[in-house]
Amino acid sequence: MDWQLIESDAALRQVLAREQGSAVVAVDTEFMRRNTFFPQVALLQLCFSDRAWLVDPLAIEDTQPIADLMVDSRTTKVLHSASEDLEVFQCWLGVLPSPLFDTQRAAALVDLGFGLGYRALVQEICDVDLPKGETRSDWLQRPLTDAQCEYAAQDVAWLLPVWQDLYDKCITQDKLDWVLADGADAAANLASNNGEYYKRIKTAWKLNPRQLSVLRAVCDWREATARRMDKPRSWIIDDKACLQLAQYVPASRAELRDPVGLPPPAVRRYGEELLSLLDAQRDIPDRMLPPRLPGPLQAPQRQQLKQLRESAREIASRLGIAPEALLQSRDYEALLRESRGEALDECPRHWNGWREQAVIEPLRRLLAGAAA
Repeated sequence: MDWQLIESDAALRQVLAREQGSAVVAVDTEFMRRNTFFPQVALLQLCFSDRAWLVDPLAIEDTQPIADLMVDSRTTKVLHSASEDLEVFQCWLGVLPSPLFDTQRAAALVDLGFGLGYRALVQEICDVDLPKGETRSDWLQRPLTDAQCEYAAQDVAWLLPVWQDLYDKCITQDKLDWVLADGADAAANLASNNGEYYKRIKTAWKLNPRQLSVLRAVCDWREATARRMDKPRSWIIDDKACLQLAQYVPASRAELRDPVGLPPPAVRRYGEELLSLLDAQRDIPDRMLPPRLPGPLQAPQRQQLKQLRESAREIASRLGIAPEALLQSRDYEALLRESRGEALDECPRHWNGWREQAVIEPLRRLLAGAAA
């Protein structure tokens, strides 16, 4: 595998200036995230043709040329299963790759399979079995070993032949715009994440509006604290503690320990902050409380949901798409609740574009007919 390590701003500028305006670049990252909130970027891999460029972000001071490449509309960025890489770019560069061609998404949209890993996709398309030797490597160590560099180079170099095969299939099936639209949606969803983590807490639907307001405040505080300290959310307090704080609304350090059960280190470190936060929640007027979260579907609705999924599978079959790529699991419940008159927080971005006429509207008509 032909690769070269880039460890200076001058070398990086030289390569990217030479490749400026290229039609396509394969992109991958290596990062670590063992005990931090934010991913720690450890390596950037780029491939424009037959050589992999391994950019050492620990040795680079000027990242602007990389950011410029990521937003250059002339160059399609090819990534595989891009979600984690997108978060790396957002944290590291403050930009997201565009236009984005995700080979995992493309494989699903041309019905090669859903959720295919990079190694499996390379095997399927290129008949090459890639090694897994450095999967758990410490990418922040320096110097990088030749084995690490070889592994990282292969991780990006085979993306181009995979992209070419999928690109040709997308052109033949008239789905290139679908893949690029899904890439844009993924980036937009990450960039506009509204952070309403409290809605993801299990059993939060059981809380009344005032308890839910407390849960929202506690989750927002935890999010801000985790970001400021660059530590995982669970290292601050876990989801169970967030829920119990909302249920009991303790007024003293003793109540933080019992009945809430907050660990002693958390009480020592965050006790005063939490008690002040909880005290402020008691004065919030009723009109400012959030609405209750919807509870689980009942048996008749679960049956409707099953029928809705079956109809979606038929649509996917007609479109030649892996059924799982048609919609996300939560979309079906959202459509069902919408048909029952429940207001959605907002219409998901991916319900627009090609899915609107091909998927969403047929499913809405089906639900409307069932309700008639």
